[in-house]
Amino acid sequence: MSSQQQLINSLPAHLRPFVAVQDYARYTARDQAVWRFLLHQLRDNLSDSAHLVYLEGLARTGIDPETIPRIEDMNRCLQAIGWRAVVVDGFIPPAIFMEFQAYRVLVIAVDMRSIQHMLYTPAPDIVHESAGHAPFIVDVDYAEFLQRFGELGMRAVASKGDMDVYEAIRRLSIAKEAETSTERDIADAGQALQDAIAANAVPSETALLARLHWWTVEYGLVGELDDYRIFGAGLLSSLGESVNCLDDERVEKVRLTVDAIDCPYDITREQPRLFVTRSCRHLSQVLEEFGRQMCVNLGGAASVEKAIAAQTVNTAVTNAGVEISGRFQRVIKDAVGNATYLQSAGPTQLAYGGVELEGHGIAHHADGFGSPVGRLQAMERCLSSYTIDELKGQGIATGRRVRLEFLSGITVAGELIAILRHDQKNLVFSLQQCTVTGRDREVLFDPDWGVYDMAVGDAIVSVYGGSADQRRFPMYPAPSAQATVAQQRDAKTLACFALYAKVRELREAATADGRVLAGLLREILKQGADEWLLLFEAVELARRQGLAREDYAALLQRLRSLREDSDEQRACLINYGLQRLDL
Repeated sequence: MSSQQQLINSLPAHLRPFVAVQDYARYTARDQAVWRFLLHQLRDNLSDSAHLVYLEGLARTGIDPETIPRIEDMNRCLQAIGWRAVVVDGFIPPAIFMEFQAYRVLVIAVDMRSIQHMLYTPAPDIVHESAGHAPFIVDVDYAEFLQRFGELGMRAVASKGDMDVYEAIRRLSIAKEAETSTERDIADAGQALQDAIAANAVPSETALLARLHWWTVEYGLVGELDDYRIFGAGLLSSLGESVNCLDDERVEKVRLTVDAIDCPYDITREQPRLFVTRSCRHLSQVLEEFGRQMCVNLGGAASVEKAIAAQTVNTAVTNAGVEISGRFQRVIKDAVGNATYLQSAGPTQLAYGGVELEGHGIAHHADGFGSPVGRLQAMERCLSSYTIDELKGQGIATGRRVRLEFLSGITVAGELIAILRHDQKNLVFSLQQCTVTGRDREVLFDPDWGVYDMAVGDAIVSVYGGSADQRRFPMYPAPSAQATVAQQRDAKTLACFALYAKVRELREAATADGRVLAGLLREILKQGADEWLLLFEAVELARRQGLAREDYAALLQRLRSLREDSDEQRACLINYGLQRLDL
């Protein structure tokens, strides 16, 4: 069994379907050339502007500027610093991404950006993930921050609107990267994204945390307002923006505080404002300040109300440790705002310690679940803490008809048929012929509805996103069979790839044959004259092999002609290359 497969097997079962296989043979010689050009250029550009650990981190995480990294090689390096890596196909749900991160697993998009989107790509790609995120994990403070971000992110309450935005972003990224997309396809996808954003006007916890992630992990600066360096992966993997962001007149710099969550962002354009953190340790301080405001740490009726508004599956945890997972529909409160009754609609799961309680999965609670929350009138402590004998002393025993009267005024009356216990605690009471009534005599449960299961707890101490046991109550369907980037390659394109491969072969050869190289240059000029990166690689190789200027002068002239006839992006890339060669 490969080390990569062992890694996959060690992950929670619900994460494994999102792991892809890195078919290294799918990377073309042009893909390798794109990687090589970007990494050398980024390394040159960022040597003075990136966080001090960047160049060290590239080497320590197994990232070679000459070759697209193999995930196995990266893992061997990452394991030395307590992390691992897996590859995925493009976008994955934010909560899943965060959960990988919480387990100290770096998610690497398997695709390589196209030559048309070298400066910036809206789709996740191996440049962004490996050369952007991975290098900073060598910084202990940053690594701890990243892991903690994952722990909080996987527990954030996400809204239905968040998932709509996620799907719209994915659609747009596919449209922009796919060679078969028309301008209308891209425009329609862009409009769908704007519509999804507009419909999701009130940001959820997940959306707010995503903003903090964007302004730190993706587009963060570290240092002082007048003396800073880049550490955000989005900036580091963007040739254009990594330079433009240093222009203080063009891009405003703001000190990072938790208020960054109030600043939305637009993924389709360069950012007009960036946040500067004092240090990687300061990142953790800001994150924890936000974390203290999250439902997972606050609990209470207000957190349940946020879960209701989200219209997604969330989990409410009682002080007894019972985890109730479902789409919450209603919370009844007392005069001071404490939750007294909790109601879900549709499939609901009861769990304890992240493990589904036997007999209390979504099949059993297919139509929803309701339970009182609070202290019984006749009891001095939480119902969960009483022994079986103590309960009998209160007249509460299986096989007997009981009447449980809560301080809130809610009453549960019926025949007690079972008490589910774990860790010497009472977790679930099951009753038949049961009636549940509210303070105002509202019927909350009717005997005709079947067996009534009551979760035990005096209070809701936590509310978090997703289900407690995702093995039994999965949150997301299996990843789409549609690849994020689907490339179409005709005969002319394949012939061009072959020329890239020949250049690479000669560059890596121990000895060079001048006649072979000269012949290759002529072939490139004849068949690949419209491929600027191929021309650049050929000129670079000719100079490295010591050919006279006149031997590659025609290729150089063609490269300069393409620059003059190109759009702004391609002209910028050609300029970068020529400047690197001092031409």
